Amino acid sequence: MSAQAKQVQPMQFAPATLERFAREVAKYPPEQKQSAVMACLAIVQQEQGWVSAEAELGVAQYLGMPAVAVREVTTFYNMYNQQPVGRFKLNVCTNLPCQLRGGQAAAEHLARRLGIEIGGTTPDGLITLQECECLGACADAPVMLVNDRQMCSFMSNDRLDALLAELESAAKQGVK
Repeated sequence: MSAQAKQVQPMQFAPATLERFAREVAKYPPEQKQSAVMACLAIVQQEQGWVSAEAELGVAQYLGMPAVAVREVTTFYNMYNQQPVGRFKLNVCTNLPCQLRGGQAAAEHLARRLGIEIGGTTPDGLITLQECECLGACADAPVMLVNDRQMCSFMSNDRLDALLAELESAAKQGVK
């Protein structure tokens, strides 16, 4: 396939999405509307579960900025999913301070329990397990973040197992 045939087309956003973008852009002076890039990417991710190359290009066009600048934001922050992820995303801090206090062991325990590699998603699409950089809670290590929102501290194997049971139960009940 030629490079031209693989060219990405910008995503066309729904009117409701564009309204949400406009509310974010309105928070900044007109000449600084690019400052809303993180908020716009977060909106895309909330609506679609991840940020595709097409979405990045659409956001870039909407904000009048180079596509590469949007890509730099998406790839710099681990809160933006660059591919589809499970319903529950578990980010385990494996930065050095957490690693010294069991962060890597916690990630490996979860991988064994889930039957996946770190960076993978369970076959049922329920859980994605990822390593992440510092979550700013080194004293509480090992720490992790669930769905980029819920911080979990002092995650022993027993607490990890309890978390997995809680997530599986929530999935059965239809809770996000």
